[in-house]
Amino acid sequence: MADESTSLLHKVVVDEILNTSKYTYLNVTEDGNQFWIAIPKKDVEKGGTYYYRGGLKKTNFKSAEYDKVFETIYLVSDVSKDPSMSDMSSGNPHSHSESATTTDKNTKIDPLPGGITISELYANRKKYEGQTVRVKGRCVKVNNMIMNRNWIHIQDGSSSDKNVDLTVTTTDMVSLDEIVAFEGKITLNKDFGAGYKYEIIMEEAHLLP
Repeated sequence: MADESTSLLHKVVVDEILNTSKYTYLNVTEDGNQFWIAIPKKDVEKGGTYYYRGGLKKTNFKSAEYDKVFETIYLVSDVSKDPSMSDMSSGNPHSHSESATTTDKNTKIDPLPGGITISELYANRKKYEGQTVRVKGRCVKVNNMIMNRNWIHIQDGSSSDKNVDLTVTTTDMVSLDEIVAFEGKITLNKDFGAGYKYEIIMEEAHLLP
């Protein structure tokens, strides 16, 4: 069965596919056990054999587009037909991933009522340290299911350097170039080890409607 280990290689056969605008839900079988996994939208072959590592377990996970509640589902960053998974990302939250290429990505996005802009957060970081805040922006980069969380980079165009972004960690799934609003806790000088340190990061965030 799937678990949260990032080292265990899973080999599954796809029994059923449900595509939505953002995600692909796969009903898969592994060693005689059948369960659901969710990946960012991708063309997958029914009856095909695929490989993946990791997976974050979610219970009572609802798909609004299908009006279906999955009693148990595993959120997975990607699947590959290659057991070496050489075509997948390295599992480094700082590694290259898809980046937004739309010409209007730097358009200023107004904050939520009661929320703050990214420039306000950077300018007054000490004020917001340890506080729960709301921010809104465009997703310009995403790395899913690294260290059992998704790493979302958002920009709102509020700074003079419109490319300044905020990194958000969450278990919610977001599509590249999507405008999203998050609520989460601000942490300063967060060190995840291996030389990866953030001056400012929003942690344990959840999507707002």
